[in-house]
Amino acid sequence: MEIKPESIGDALVRLRRAKGQLTGVIEAIEDGRDCAEVLTQLAAVSRALDRAGFKIVASGMRYCQQARDNGDEPEMTEQELERLFLALA
Repeated sequence: MEIKPESIGDALVRLRRAKGQLTGVIEAIEDGRDCAEVLTQLAAVSRALDRAGFKIVASGMRYCQQARDNGDEPEMTEQELERLFLALA
């Protein structure tokens, strides 16, 4: 199933934010900053990635429904999308 950037714009925003946060985590570790600060930032990265993943799965589910509404068979079922996402989480 092809991912269209316009259908997952919010997920891309979240991924870019996570990228910046991850850079901050790496710098904090390299600078020897406080463990609590590093873990807080790492948790924020994890949440941002989870939210981006959920947005992408939701987009895929909308795609599946639209395909059915148009009388087509989607490339993946909602269950396949869910299994794939959970297997990677």
